[in-house]
Amino acid sequence: MRCPKCGIGDSRVVDSRGSPSGDSIRRRRECEHCDYRFTTYERLEASLPFVVKKGGRRESFDRDKVLKGVKKACEKRAVPVEKLEELAAEVEREVTGRGEKEIDSSVIGEAVMGRLRALDDVAYVRFASVYRSFKDIDEFMSELGELLKERRTGGGDE
Repeated sequence: MRCPKCGIGDSRVVDSRGSPSGDSIRRRRECEHCDYRFTTYERLEASLPFVVKKGGRRESFDRDKVLKGVKKACEKRAVPVEKLEELAAEVEREVTGRGEKEIDSSVIGEAVMGRLRALDDVAYVRFASVYRSFKDIDEFMSELGELLKERRTGGGDE
């Protein structure tokens, strides 16, 4: 593994730990040349499906893209990063578990929204407003109304 500081390819593993989800290994490394310490993650490369976007364009599924989206939705919210990483891992497992070569982007969006809704209401509304492209305030208020109704009745998908 090349050192990100000096670029030399000699590093040694100082510590290894499995992730809470069990799908990756975190390794602390130290450069043999400059003693710089850095972290790498080792993850099984699964056969990921292509995501079919709204306009018909196809791209490979990207777990980091899911994580980036939920991080943006959770900005300035008290949601631990570990929970967001867990959410992204769950969505990836759901997507790969289907065994399909292609998956519609709406399936991924709904999977993310369902998990965000259980995690943080504000983050859910932020994500939904971008994902669903609310056209006006009425659509936005309708979604908020549903959320408030569920909160009052104690309902939901849980």
